[in-house]
Amino acid sequence: MDETAANSATSTTTSTEAPTPQETKKTAEAPVRWADLEDDPSEEPSASSTSEGKSAPELGVENLTIDENKKINKFLDEPEDSNIKAVTSGDTPYTSALTFEELNLSPELLKGLYVEMKFEKPSKIQAISLPMILTPPYLDLIAQAHNGSGKTTCFTLGMLSRVDPNLKAPQAICICPTRELAIQNLEVLRKMGKHTGITSECAIPMDSSNYIPINKRPPVTAQVVIGTPGTIKKWMSAKKLGVSNVKILVFDEADHMLAEDGFKDDSLRIMKDIQRMNSHCQVLLFSATFSETVKNFVSKIVKRDHNQLFVKKEELSLESVKQYKVNVPDELSKVMVIKERIFEFGERLGQTIIFVRTRNSASTLHRSLVELGYDVTTIQGALNQADRDKIVKEFKDGLTQVLISTDLLARGFDQQQVNLVINYDLPVKHDNRMEPDCEVYLHRIGRAGRFGRKGAVFNLLCGDADQMIMSKIENHFGTQIAEVPDWRNEEDFKTALRSAGLL
Repeated sequence: MDETAANSATSTTTSTEAPTPQETKKTAEAPVRWADLEDDPSEEPSASSTSEGKSAPELGVENLTIDENKKINKFLDEPEDSNIKAVTSGDTPYTSALTFEELNLSPELLKGLYVEMKFEKPSKIQAISLPMILTPPYLDLIAQAHNGSGKTTCFTLGMLSRVDPNLKAPQAICICPTRELAIQNLEVLRKMGKHTGITSECAIPMDSSNYIPINKRPPVTAQVVIGTPGTIKKWMSAKKLGVSNVKILVFDEADHMLAEDGFKDDSLRIMKDIQRMNSHCQVLLFSATFSETVKNFVSKIVKRDHNQLFVKKEELSLESVKQYKVNVPDELSKVMVIKERIFEFGERLGQTIIFVRTRNSASTLHRSLVELGYDVTTIQGALNQADRDKIVKEFKDGLTQVLISTDLLARGFDQQQVNLVINYDLPVKHDNRMEPDCEVYLHRIGRAGRFGRKGAVFNLLCGDADQMIMSKIENHFGTQIAEVPDWRNEEDFKTALRSAGLL
C-alpha cells in the first residue's frame, strides 16, 4: 500500500469491550471446525485504522503492503473461461463488461485500476458481476466463484463506486471472518481508491496493550469500514459506527459468515440493524463455496429481488492448479518428502504454504524443518496478533519462502507468488475426523494458482484413513487426483512439477 495514497491524515484510535457471559456461552456451545480453533474467537480488544494517511503502527497495516512487482498482470495467465450461471431478477438488462470503461467509473477509479492495480481488463467473474453491482436499482447479489478469479476487485470496486466523497460518514461496510483478510481487503481498497480521496477504516481485534475503551473513541467518520463481525457489531452497539448512510454491505467469505458454525448471529444482527436504518442498502455476498444449506438460508434472508451468480461445483477444482496425492508409510516420511523431494525443486519455483490441522502439528513440523536447516515461519491462532501481522508481512514481502499454517489462512489469503501448497494433514470436519471438510480443502488449494497462475498441490497421505478421506474429496468434486507413483523417486516429483508447468 502506497503511503502517499492519503490526502490527509487522521488520528487512529482503539477500542475494546469484554465479551458478555452470553457471548462466551454461545461460543462454547456452537459447533466448531478445525479452522475455528486456529483463529482467536475473542473480539475483545479492537483497533481501527483510517484509510487515509499513515496507519497506526500497532495495527501494522502500512507494513502489510502489496508488492508492486507481484500485481502486474503481464506475469499472469488469463483465467480459463468458466461456466458461470447468472440468475437475474427484475427488468434491468445486464451486459457483460469487456472493458472497465463500459462500467461508467469515475476517472479517479479508472486511474486506480490501470495505474495502481495494473489491471488491463475485467476477468470473467468481474465482467459479469460488476454490471449487476453498479447498475441501478442496485439489487443484492449472491456470488460464488473461483479463488483467485477477482472477487475482491468486484466488491471493492462496488464499494468505492457507491461512496459520495463529499459525505464524511460511513457509506460502505465489508465484513470478513479474520483480521488478516480484513487487512488484506483494506490494502486493496486503499490502493484501488488512491486517487479518489475516499477514507477507510479497519475494525479488527487488536492486542490489549494499545487500546482505549470503546466509549472514549470518537465516532467513525471514514466512508468505508472493513473489519470482523464482532468488532463491527460492538462499534454499532456503542453508537460509534453510524449506519444510516450505508449504501452497500459486503460479506466476504459469506459461506463462513452465515454458517451455523461461523459468525451467523453477529452477521444477521449487523444486516438487520443496517436494513432497519436504510432499507435500500445493497447486500453483496461473495465466497468461493456455498453449501446447499447456506445457499438456501441466504436465499431466505435476502428476501427482495436479487441476482445470483454461481459456478458449477465440478468447475471449482481450479484447473490451473495441478493436484497430486502422495502415499507415504509414516509421519517421518512426510517430512522427508517435503525436504528431499518437494523443497529440492520447489524453493526455486516460488513460495510454499504447508497446511496442518492443529497448532501442535504446526509446532512439530516447524521444529523438524528448522532442525533440517530450513528457514520457515509458522502462523496459527495461538500467536498474538502483532506476531501474526509480522509473519504475514515477512511472507508477503518475500523474506520467507515457506509458511506453515493452520486453516487460519485457508480463506482469502492472497499472495501471487505462492505456487506450491502442501496438505500435510487433510482437512476433516471437527465433529467427525473420518469426513473431509471439502470446502476447506477447496479454499486451501486456492492459495496456489491465484488469478490463473500455475500451481501445484501435494496431498500427503499416511494410512487407510487418509486414503479414504482423499477418495471422498475426489468423489465430492467429481475428479480423479493424480498419484505420484513413488514417494522416494525424484523423477516422479519432477514429472509432476513439469505437468503443473512449474519446471
